[in-house]
Amino acid sequence: MPNIIYTKKARKSIKSLDIRVKDRVKDGIEKIPLGDIKKLQGYSNLYRLRIGDYRVIYQMEHDTIIIDAVLPRGEAYKGL
Repeated sequence: MPNIIYTKKARKSIKSLDIRVKDRVKDGIEKIPLGDIKKLQGYSNLYRLRIGDYRVIYQMEHDTIIIDAVLPRGEAYKGL
């Protein structure tokens, strides 16, 4: 099982989510690499996990997953 590290930005955005959405996001993150995952174009080590209308942006380093952001679909790719 890979190590999962949350950035400060990711922790803050997860905390602000509705309880049902929060549970779905946490389940989805724990089940990586299963789920709707795509490698982001133009980045060597950045991926996104789709969970309903939310996107989890993360990086893979060895056996560690670094969760960078959890955002609504429209905001997820701005400022990457």
